[in-house]
Amino acid sequence: MSARELLRANDARFISVAETLTAEQWSAPSLCSEWTNHEVLAHLVIGYSCGIGTFVSHMYRCGGFDPANAALAREHAATRGPGELLAELRNHMDRPIGLGRYFPARLLIGDHVTHELDILYALDLEPRIPIEVLVAVLNTQVSFPNPFVPAYRNSRGLRLVAADADWCHGDGDQLVEGRAAELVSALGNRAAMLPRLRGPGAPTLAERVLSPRTGG
Repeated sequence: MSARELLRANDARFISVAETLTAEQWSAPSLCSEWTNHEVLAHLVIGYSCGIGTFVSHMYRCGGFDPANAALAREHAATRGPGELLAELRNHMDRPIGLGRYFPARLLIGDHVTHELDILYALDLEPRIPIEVLVAVLNTQVSFPNPFVPAYRNSRGLRLVAADADWCHGDGDQLVEGRAAELVSALGNRAAMLPRLRGPGAPTLAERVLSPRTGG
């Protein structure tokens, strides 16, 4: 299965999960500190649909990439309910426009999975993301630097082991072990997931995630 096919299949699965959430759950805070769960969903839609000109103008007005990204999601969520956003996501996952046409599928999978975890873990719900999807995300995120996700930097020098998958990365005695979804979330700077990890390298990872330089 190609990265694009994997992305589409994962988006369809995510939508089926998201359709079961209540209005109260959508309004709750996510693990992504900028947004509620509703705004996280709006961010996923923005990633597929925002025009380049619109994004550049928001960067100029808001003072950078991250503030523009946060503002766009909040603005989009303010005018659309979760049901409308899910309909947009379903439409755009087959026909991305704007930025979505150019962003690599393998990176979008990581973004979408990380934000699904932001929603579910914040609600104390255990994710049921297929292991092959989680492994694909981990392989991508620890293999090369990504300006939007600090997983490559966070993983350097550590031996990472997924307890529920045939996946490991790195070597040495700085072991960090956890379930694959927990590793994806923690490597993406979600400090709330750090207590779920174990091993002598866990304090090193925690220090990196909590460092002001990484925004953790």
